[in-house]
Amino acid sequence: MKKSKALSRSLRTGILVLLGLIIYAYGFQVTRVNLKEIQSEQRQESLTRVLRALAKPDIIEYKLDEATVEIPYSIPCPVGDVNLSEPDKGKAYLTVTPPCADPETEVQIEGFNFAPNTSGPIFFIPPSEVRLKRGDMTTDSSGHFSTTIRLPDRPDENIQKIITIARTRVGGPQLTRTAIETWEKIVETIFLALLATTFGILFAIPISFFAARNLMRDVTTTVSALALSIIGWPLGIWLGIQVAKQVQKVSGALTSNGWITLVILIVVSLAVYWLARWALPQEEVTKPAFSVRAARAFALLISGLLTILGMYLLANLAVLAGNALRPSLGSFGFLANFFSSLGQILNVIIVAITALAAGGVVSNLAGRVGKTFLDRLSMGTRLPVNILLAAIAGATLLLLLAAVINWFYQINRRDLILYWPAAIGAILGAFLAIRARKIDVLPIGLAIYYITRTILNALRAIEALIMAIVFVVWVGIGPFAGVLALSLHTIAALAKLYSEQVESIMAGPLEAIRATGATRLQTVIYGVIPQIVPPYISFTMYRWDINVRMSTIIGFAGGGGIGFLLIQNINLLNYRAASAQMLAIAIVVALMDYLSSYMREKVV
Repeated sequence: MKKSKALSRSLRTGILVLLGLIIYAYGFQVTRVNLKEIQSEQRQESLTRVLRALAKPDIIEYKLDEATVEIPYSIPCPVGDVNLSEPDKGKAYLTVTPPCADPETEVQIEGFNFAPNTSGPIFFIPPSEVRLKRGDMTTDSSGHFSTTIRLPDRPDENIQKIITIARTRVGGPQLTRTAIETWEKIVETIFLALLATTFGILFAIPISFFAARNLMRDVTTTVSALALSIIGWPLGIWLGIQVAKQVQKVSGALTSNGWITLVILIVVSLAVYWLARWALPQEEVTKPAFSVRAARAFALLISGLLTILGMYLLANLAVLAGNALRPSLGSFGFLANFFSSLGQILNVIIVAITALAAGGVVSNLAGRVGKTFLDRLSMGTRLPVNILLAAIAGATLLLLLAAVINWFYQINRRDLILYWPAAIGAILGAFLAIRARKIDVLPIGLAIYYITRTILNALRAIEALIMAIVFVVWVGIGPFAGVLALSLHTIAALAKLYSEQVESIMAGPLEAIRATGATRLQTVIYGVIPQIVPPYISFTMYRWDINVRMSTIIGFAGGGGIGFLLIQNINLLNYRAASAQMLAIAIVVALMDYLSSYMREKVV
């Protein structure tokens, strides 16, 4: 029995070894592993040339004084004797032995009376005046040199010539043009990564709470509340867009003068503060009357409209201030551009902010009102109402999805993008309502959790380089496209890291805060955030380090930064310039690593 087991184990091991051998052998074939290429003399010469160029980054240069000396030469030898004029031996001159030769012959070149200890290239100049480099020369302390070159295969009846260029350093070292461009691009790379990390944080933090299972697990709702919330979202978004457009027209009439805009903004801010403070009191002894609650709701509505107006005024004021300050700031004009850019960005996103806020408010209000109304109905009446609401909500969702698909694929068939989605959505919604008739609540929190995680996983699966290609098409070649690409990738990566940290916090503080009757927002603020601040800071610093390295890659797709310059020099075979850029990348990445380690040690 033991022998059979040992034999079986040996046989299994042998099969596994054979299978591994087959896999790696096929891998060698697929990847075309060919060691003969390594032994190729041409490959070795090319590798040597590239490595030597990379070892001499184009960073420092000297101003050179060039002296050109030439001598006529014939390829091949003419019929008869070669008559060469006697060189002026009081100056630098060349001699070539033999004085004429056939193509691809080795000849000896000697130089006399050159500047001591100088060097330079040797060129053969055919009638086309194209310089063909044939070697280099270096003079000794007496100004003499002797070297051998091979003539090119350029036979011609006309007299050709050989020239040498002796280069002498003048003055001290100075930065090359490549070094200056590298410095400018590496600074651009650092700030590209900084902005991408900042924008990523702003979106990743709130998203991370929706992607945390321990926070979303207890979020439940009824069928009717969910259906009314779904119906309320598109309605609220449409209302928000309309309101934002109307308020924008009003703000445009109030921003003719910067000082007037500032005064109006201060008045609006004070009004929002007092209205919000009155409508949301900190403590109440007794439940207020219906008229008081209605007045407070109206005050909140006015406060929301004034807030939108204030954002438009602030955006317009920032643009006006930037335009006014730009002439007087001189070299610090980038500060004025910064204010103008912030104003323009705020002006663009106000509509989106208003639409999302209105959608959330209308959805929440519809859900609450629907729940209150349906709780008063009898069980026999509640089921058909739930089925009707769920059918409308399902049809709404499928219609929105069909509209998105039609935008991408341009189907433009009314039956496929309108009738069928509405019918299928209504049937699915009604089926869900029937199946959930015996369930008091639906786990909507887990549904949001899985949807959020799926979107984050999909975004992380797309490389930032691919995102950069898309954004280059949208905003053009440059660092702005790189910022957008890295920001989107940062949102997906940080939201995952943040959410996993939220899932690993201690449950005790959360349970204690919930026991006091705290709302979900209060639970997050007082029970979650204090536990996640240190790791959030650590993850953010690490992500900035990653973005610096990734920003060198997205430049290959036109996303700005030093990568854009690096790929240009590689394509032009300018390896000395590419070496300077790679050296700058290595230095910055190393410094970022030390800086982030130091800050994590001090802060975290």
